[in-house]
Amino acid sequence: MPPNSSPRQRMLATVFAPLGEVGKAQRVEDRIVEGIAAGVLIDGDRLPSEAELASAMGVATVTAREALVALRSRGLVATRRGREGGTFITAPAGRRAELVRNRLRRMSRVELRDLAIHYRAIAATAAELAADSAGPDDVEVLRRTLIGSGRGGALVGEFLLELAALSQSARLTREFGRLHKDFGPLMSLLHEDKDFDTAMVKLCERIADAIAAADAAAAREAVIAQIRTGLVALIDEHSRLAEPPAGSERERPQRRTG
Repeated sequence: MPPNSSPRQRMLATVFAPLGEVGKAQRVEDRIVEGIAAGVLIDGDRLPSEAELASAMGVATVTAREALVALRSRGLVATRRGREGGTFITAPAGRRAELVRNRLRRMSRVELRDLAIHYRAIAATAAELAADSAGPDDVEVLRRTLIGSGRGGALVGEFLLELAALSQSARLTREFGRLHKDFGPLMSLLHEDKDFDTAMVKLCERIADAIAAADAAAAREAVIAQIRTGLVALIDEHSRLAEPPAGSERERPQRRTG
């Protein structure tokens, strides 16, 4: 993937990357669901054909077909025939948030912390490298990603993906993209809170200022503060999701007998 590709192009590459070993339909299905949850695949997007999907992900065509059948049964894709036909994503924003919350609910706190630590380490290293090599035009690209409204975590996600690209390390950029596909959607849940969203954008501005000043230590510190803040909020959200609904059987006191 060329270093000047867009954040979305880099994220799409992680969704449709080879699975690395003999693939199973469940793994193909999971990868596409992850792409939907990450907001890389959005409602109305057309998926590659079965043959293209199989070739990109390194699986047999029948495996790709089985995965698409499973996705159709979940209502996440629909297939249309004809000249303008194909298989299309059918997951509005509310459904995407549901997928992300379900994923967070299934994670353990240990798994969540481990993912955040890995994500933070790569992002902080990218910030240091960017501060050492980025020029004024690069900083301007970073700042432009923060222009917009009503997009929640998308702005911050694009900022961090651009930051990784400014590290000038293809391997680091790929690894961050892979991690962002996993961690970014979880963070996006938190951006529904306007105060949290504002705080995260301000930290991005602080990172950009540090890179403009070629202050690698300050850039690293701001990235660490950003992800630490997100992790604390995610742990709170994880605890909230784990609580039984009000009035559930688990909440009702058991009657004493005898």
